[in-house]
Amino acid sequence: MKKLRPKSGFTLIELMIVVVIIGILAAMAVPRFMPMTIKSKQAEAKAILKQMFTMERAYRQANDSYWGQGLTADSLVANQNNFATIGVEVPDGAKYQFGITVANGTNLTMTATATALDDDPAPDIWQIDQDGVLSCTSDDVTL
Repeated sequence: MKKLRPKSGFTLIELMIVVVIIGILAAMAVPRFMPMTIKSKQAEAKAILKQMFTMERAYRQANDSYWGQGLTADSLVANQNNFATIGVEVPDGAKYQFGITVANGTNLTMTATATALDDDPAPDIWQIDQDGVLSCTSDDVTL
């Protein structure tokens, strides 16, 4: 006589329940991770602005004025490689456009601007001044 073995495996209902549970968990988790991606993109802007600030301070110590005094912000944004003059490399895939809006003997303001960073159409704008104060001037702030 043959021994009957119980059938092993999962039923279709059990598999469907597992898929539904995973779908619910994913629907709850994804919205929590979206702000983190924006925060990481903003970290790029903050790091490059701080590097620009440090190099501008060193340039001012040596030359008694900030670099970029004669350049327009549009020319700097158009050619991000200009910052290599002061030792700052803006990577090719950078999410932000960097510029110097004010550069004279005593005042300095550098900006990082990104459009379409998230679902919000408002641009994300970060600034750093001659004192090293970093601030977000756009409505869409994630600190």
